[in-house]
Amino acid sequence: MKSSLVIADFLDACRERVLLDVRSPGEYEHGHIPGALPFPLFSDEERAAVGTLYKQKGGEAAMELGLEFVGPKMADFVRRARQLAPERRLAIHCWRGGQRSGSMAWLLRQAGLDVVTLEGGYKAYRRYVLETFEQTPLKIVILGGRTGTGKTKILHCLRDMGEQVIDLEQLAHHKGSAFGFIGEAPQPQVEQFENELFDVIRALDPGRRVWIENESHSIGRVFIPDGLWRRMKTAPLWNVTIPENARIENLLADYTLTDKADLEKAFLKIGKKLGGQHLKAALEALDRDDFAEAARIALRYYDKTYQFGLDNNLSPDIRKLAFDSGDAEKIARFLVENI
Repeated sequence: MKSSLVIADFLDACRERVLLDVRSPGEYEHGHIPGALPFPLFSDEERAAVGTLYKQKGGEAAMELGLEFVGPKMADFVRRARQLAPERRLAIHCWRGGQRSGSMAWLLRQAGLDVVTLEGGYKAYRRYVLETFEQTPLKIVILGGRTGTGKTKILHCLRDMGEQVIDLEQLAHHKGSAFGFIGEAPQPQVEQFENELFDVIRALDPGRRVWIENESHSIGRVFIPDGLWRRMKTAPLWNVTIPENARIENLLADYTLTDKADLEKAFLKIGKKLGGQHLKAALEALDRDDFAEAARIALRYYDKTYQFGLDNNLSPDIRKLAFDSGDAEKIARFLVENI
């Protein structure tokens, strides 16, 4: 195998190798290849100092400073690499596939490890990610329904039945509405959300359909990539309807075990659109622990918003399905058997 690989071959090689990202901690935090372990050659401060010296005095001076930083760490790099990769098979990348990954690869090869590097570095990976969103053919089916329909539960049932699924809200750590942050981990950076989404898409069989929940372009503070978003807007939409009481039960199951202050915060976010009287009623309902009434008030706003989106949806194939209960497994089975 070549020691320097193009992105597609590099990602394939990573299936059998430990992947190390030798960029600085700040670069890694901004966005990284899923599964990559942070293994920085320089700290953020050291990287900044080397970069500044390069601009001021040129490459030789910057290289000498870099060697001063790296020299005392070399033995530790080797020890850590051996611990992380007992089989001694590594894949390494930096930002552009130049000095940092080349230097680390040289050191670890001298220590007896089998190392491949990425041509073009993380920059080439990001270009490949964005091209995938634009070019990969996907047989998308959109799962729609008003707030509280239990679309995520249905999606998970579809996955359990062997269907291909992209759970955008799971990747975004957000349920999409003003209440979507409740009970979720902090959202990833937009770039990392795209990287995780790419990882899911790359594992799909393009010859089989893939279910995606109907979403806005933004999910919290992250955005569905434009290439995928355009495909979603022209995909068939199966719009599920269940009784209002079942929707409220779903909402209570999702939100009543959380801090009441988070619910109040979410209602305040939509306060202007609810109107002062409805906002006051919702907050009073929360105060007396009448979560069902608060949910009904929220649905008045979200139902109008969803219907407006449905009326203006550009999908050439919208199908409406009404069910007499919110049984997610029953709904999923119907979808599998009737599409």
